[in-house]
Amino acid sequence: MGSIVAENRKTLMLFSGRAYPALAEEIGSELGIKPTPTDAYDFANGETFVRYQESVRGSDAFVVQSMTTPINQWVMETLIMVDALKRGSAKRVTVVLPFYPYGRQDKKHRGREPISARLVADLLKTAGADRILTVDLHASQIQGFFDGPVDHLYAMDTLADYLLEKYAGKPLAVVSPDAGRVKVAERWANKFGGVPLAFVHKTRDPMKPNQVVANRVVGDIEGRVCLIIDDMIDSGGTICKAADVLFDSGATDVVVAATHAILSDPATERFKNSRISEVVVTNTLPIPAEKQLDKITVLSIAPMVARAMREVFDDGSVTTLFGGLSG
Repeated sequence: MGSIVAENRKTLMLFSGRAYPALAEEIGSELGIKPTPTDAYDFANGETFVRYQESVRGSDAFVVQSMTTPINQWVMETLIMVDALKRGSAKRVTVVLPFYPYGRQDKKHRGREPISARLVADLLKTAGADRILTVDLHASQIQGFFDGPVDHLYAMDTLADYLLEKYAGKPLAVVSPDAGRVKVAERWANKFGGVPLAFVHKTRDPMKPNQVVANRVVGDIEGRVCLIIDDMIDSGGTICKAADVLFDSGATDVVVAATHAILSDPATERFKNSRISEVVVTNTLPIPAEKQLDKITVLSIAPMVARAMREVFDDGSVTTLFGGLSG
């Protein structure tokens, strides 16, 4: 039975989408339960069917789905899973999205554009989701798109603890790959004991996605190991170009830390051919075997997510659990 029963007879039940079942299994292992057996398959025309093999009546249900490629399929499956839980009389449904889909479409840059991050929140609410638990949103205001509680977790401690141990004693500098993420970089710099902070000034053509021009470094990084921090790595173009600028400006080494390893082609090829010595990411998204490099280190977010789920289930404080940072 994939459930935990509290003293007041609440039952925590864990449900896994098909996108990344290994992460749901790992989260379940941290909680001491297994994902509830589920029948899920696609009809010949691509429609998705979901049915749970156990009663979900009155349960505190947690649906874990990692929005990897093909994202649209997993978004739809998640909505159907939530609908099945509500129609099965689950008491509360929390959707656990380690990577929030469409998070980069959080505002209109030009006329006649969608705000797709808001649309996803509306779809989840309409399907019957009561709560969302997610990790490192691309833009924090997405929390306000969902009409209900949003637990916004941060992977900084998981990543920083590893880096602090590995690069202890070396002169470090924290670098934001663009001006827009300087505030996040400041938190990192403070976490590392007030090391120097810099950012790479870049230009981006709004008509051409995934294409940027890294221009110059703002800040003194000469003779330092530069730690580039970002929330996600997609095609790797921004980070690899930023690394070149940092080396040209006197950096002795460049290390990258990011939460979400999307790694769209040709990201791994770019990293393989770059002078970046290590890329540290978490397992919010699965990394296929063909995209795993020796210089890519993957850390698990399962313990952090499991702790947050336990707090939600026990009606505790997720914010207190993570040092007042989570939403």
